[in-house]
Amino acid sequence: MSNGLILEVLLLLAGFVMLIKGADIFVNASVGIAKKLKVPTVIIGLTIVAMGTGTPEVVITITASIQGAGALAVSNIVGSNIFNLMFIIGLCAMIRALKFEVHQIAKEFWLSIIAAVILIGLMFIGGTHVPRWGGAVLLAVFTVYLILLIRKAKKVQGGEDHSDEEISKLKPMPIIILLALLGCGLIIIGGKFVVDNATQIALDLGVTERIIGLTIVAIGTSLPELITSLVACKKGENEFALGNIIGSSIFNIMFILGVAGIINPLEFDSALLFDTVFLIVGSFVALIFVYTSKRLARPEGTIMALMYVGYMIYILMQ
Repeated sequence: MSNGLILEVLLLLAGFVMLIKGADIFVNASVGIAKKLKVPTVIIGLTIVAMGTGTPEVVITITASIQGAGALAVSNIVGSNIFNLMFIIGLCAMIRALKFEVHQIAKEFWLSIIAAVILIGLMFIGGTHVPRWGGAVLLAVFTVYLILLIRKAKKVQGGEDHSDEEISKLKPMPIIILLALLGCGLIIIGGKFVVDNATQIALDLGVTERIIGLTIVAIGTSLPELITSLVACKKGENEFALGNIIGSSIFNIMFILGVAGIINPLEFDSALLFDTVFLIVGSFVALIFVYTSKRLARPEGTIMALMYVGYMIYILMQ
């Protein structure tokens, strides 16, 4: 093993350490903010946490768009969403059953599916690329979604039963916000370390660009969501974990690809149509579990995780 490869592995491990510690700090601070504001934690998960943990996708995708690497940009987002919705949620459910109120999560689940459907529609219309106007459409839909989400937050403000005694034990709001920023910073830096070094290791081994986008980069940029959701599940913050994943999926397609598409028309490999269809099918499977079981337990989680493993085996064998 060369010295360069040893350094890349060490930096990769350092990235994982920062991700784990940063996620722990970030989850605690974000839940604290939710309690201070008396806003449901699911709303915090769908907004602040989803956007914060989605920062690596922003950096990678927009950079790829600026450099004209549209295939990497699109495959990163599609691969990240598949990993988020199938593997992360599946793994969380296998560790601890995810119980939640269907009405709090179903609409956002539907919206994540609609986002994927809009994306595949733009792929068919563009033929070999997502046009600039398509990026504008995605960004416009995201803006409407964000406005509606803010209104929802205002309506439910005060709806969570957090006692005054519980709130008084929390740190002052400025300190909580600083901790949230610290945790987010560690997540972002850790994610960058992991993505950069994992990608370089993959390139050293001669892996193709499409596979890198759907696997190494997609999984790497989703590590913040993975670690944050696992930590949240361990702490019993089920709705926070689900809100983080679903919010990230919406944010990834509508905002990140929207901005990237406006910067440059996003060219893509036709094989990505299959990946996007799989994302939609996988999302429907998860949605069926949401409506029928009203929770995601070990059996459902195992099915979702195995679907992802099967998908990975399929694309790696191509």
